Amino acid sequence: MMTALAAITTYLIATHRSLKHAREPEQARQAGLFLGAIAVLIHFAVHADAWRVAGGMPLHFFAALSLVGLGMAALTLVASQMQRMEALGVVVFPLAALSLAAYLVAGPHAVPPVVDWRIQMHAWLALLAYATLALAAILASLLWFQDVALRHHKRITALRLLPPLTLVETLLFRTIGAGFVLLTLALLSGVLFVSDLFAQHLAHKTTLSLLAWLVFGILLLGRWRRGWRGRHAAQLTLGAMALLGLAFFGSKFVLELVLGTRA
Repeated sequence: MMTALAAITTYLIATHRSLKHAREPEQARQAGLFLGAIAVLIHFAVHADAWRVAGGMPLHFFAALSLVGLGMAALTLVASQMQRMEALGVVVFPLAALSLAAYLVAGPHAVPPVVDWRIQMHAWLALLAYATLALAAILASLLWFQDVALRHHKRITALRLLPPLTLVETLLFRTIGAGFVLLTLALLSGVLFVSDLFAQHLAHKTTLSLLAWLVFGILLLGRWRRGWRGRHAAQLTLGAMALLGLAFFGSKFVLELVLGTRA
């Protein structure tokens, strides 16, 4: 518990340092990245210890939620280091802290841990895809916010924290591209490793995931062939992410927390 609380506290301090980056650019940037990296390492240690105790990979609703938060935080550090996207940390670090807090409060869960390496591979690919595309959804929200503000000539203080709109848009499509590849691999591994992908508890999840994959694919094709951008791209990204959220967390919530069965 103390380890998880340390990670949550560090995430929140890193958020504060990222917020100060507009006034103290380089100093706050380095401090925010360092604290974010420490929080990510501690967050990972919490799950590594749970895997050791359980003898496998616990993947109940709150564990999966926390792992996605961890993935988003790690990807945010990469984006901040490569593209100076410190503004992402202001949104992502509190979300990672909240997901870990929910995991801490939920405690042990009745869902058995995943021990088969093939299913673990499928689960890791799905979690990485979800974390990457969830980060893309946040970037799409930032892009939409910037686009609306610029179109209406609004002077908003929060815009000072954001990089140029073109940089956000470029990073958005790079993130979607990476997430699309991971989602494709997750779906393919599901076909290869899951014995009955269209079983009663998996049919709706598979269908919604395929729909999300199709929308992301159309968006990438539209970007390549027609130069889709701005609000249109943001809307499609958020719509596809909503489908993916329903596929993964929506189904796990209903099956595990409402019906009391394994998702």
